[in-house]
Amino acid sequence: MPIKIPDRLPAVDVLHQENIFVMSQGRAVSQDIRPLQILLVNLMPKKIQTEIQFARLLGNTSLQIELELVAPKTHTSVNTPAEHLHAFYKTFDEVKDRNFDGCIITGSPVEHLAFEEVDYWPELCDIMDWTEHHVHSTFHICWGAQAGLYYHYGIPKQPLPAKLFGVYPHEVEYKRSILFRGFDDVFYVPHSRHTTVLREDIERVPDLQILASSPQAGVYAVYARKHKQIFVTGHSEYDADTLEQEYRRDLAAGKPIALPENYYPNNDDSRAPQVTWRAHANLLFCNWLNYFVYQTTPYDLSMIPQGVSTEISE
Repeated sequence: MPIKIPDRLPAVDVLHQENIFVMSQGRAVSQDIRPLQILLVNLMPKKIQTEIQFARLLGNTSLQIELELVAPKTHTSVNTPAEHLHAFYKTFDEVKDRNFDGCIITGSPVEHLAFEEVDYWPELCDIMDWTEHHVHSTFHICWGAQAGLYYHYGIPKQPLPAKLFGVYPHEVEYKRSILFRGFDDVFYVPHSRHTTVLREDIERVPDLQILASSPQAGVYAVYARKHKQIFVTGHSEYDADTLEQEYRRDLAAGKPIALPENYYPNNDDSRAPQVTWRAHANLLFCNWLNYFVYQTTPYDLSMIPQGVSTEISE
């Protein structure tokens, strides 16, 4: 089944060119099926790029998806045209009375700030609190994962001695995890961050289960069984050239930036980056949608606040 997004969203043309099936509003309403309602809380500065990345992964499944876009109203975006935001995004106030099968909270390049110093932090706290009662499963990405672990469980982020920048090998620790069903023994994930969360802080919280990690990148995936929350510290959704764009941008600005690790063939930045994470990125989101959303969400979305679902054992 395809993903259904607004007809004029830039992602539509991109996904069509990639042979990913995007469904029109007219065709969607003609099908006797309840599509999954997925909310994307987009905190990234280049929102159009991020929309495409997540729409690509959500659209590459066998499920019909309706994607709703939300951006903080307490922050003025300078990297996305205002007309795009007005045309395709809602505020949290406009969706807070609805229920959703799934929610994705993206990363954000604000890790140099304390959480409380981020201008939209109070609004994000309201959103994260709301997800516990209005969303069946919530997927937190990178800074969004650090924010969620801090808000829900009091786990602080910690500075790294140097920026973690590149594509790193990971292994599944909890072998029975259905989030990583079908994964190879080693899989690769892009990272780009200055902060991390510590294993010992996570292990002190009984409700949290570390699912996967990396010797270089640390804890990668954490599951909160009680609240059906997933926290992922990397960027599986990244395009082939996302790290390269960041690398070239910082070089041009004269900022100190290391070559992304395990990214360019033979560490030669004159060559095209080598993508080693795409297949596992698709499998990650397929598993989330299938096992944590579709298989257990109530057919009647009004039942979500009551916590009605069928638990899938791992």
